[in-house]
Amino acid sequence: MAQTSIQKQEARLKALNQKIKDEKNKLEQKLGKQIISQANLDYANLSNDKIKSLSKKIAEFLKENQAPKQL
Repeated sequence: MAQTSIQKQEARLKALNQKIKDEKNKLEQKLGKQIISQANLDYANLSNDKIKSLSKKIAEFLKENQAPKQL
């Protein structure tokens, strides 16, 4: 009986972890789509290198603008 209970809990945990992973993927896709849309980028011109370069620039910009301002 205890084994069955543990197996059920493991199954629920796996399902929950998959749901979390799916939600993260959705958010990442929405964010990427919004950035592409707002920047008027052409999907056809987005190579892997261009995507990495843009991602790095966006991340750096966000880090700089989220840091507390020093007087």
